[in-house]
Amino acid sequence: MDFTYLIVILALMTLLAVIVFAMISKAKVEKRKDDPDSTKSTLAADARSDSEPVDA
Repeated sequence: MDFTYLIVILALMTLLAVIVFAMISKAKVEKRKDDPDSTKSTLAADARSDSEPVDA
């Protein structure tokens, strides 16, 4: 096995890991957006500015 194959395999595995992480994160965000009872972000226009951050 040549060193080049190892680099290509590592790059593809890293790309796959990033894509899976992005898809999971996107699903969490969309689930939270659809929940009417979730707390609003402190950056939202209609949220209180003195409330605790959501992800803290």
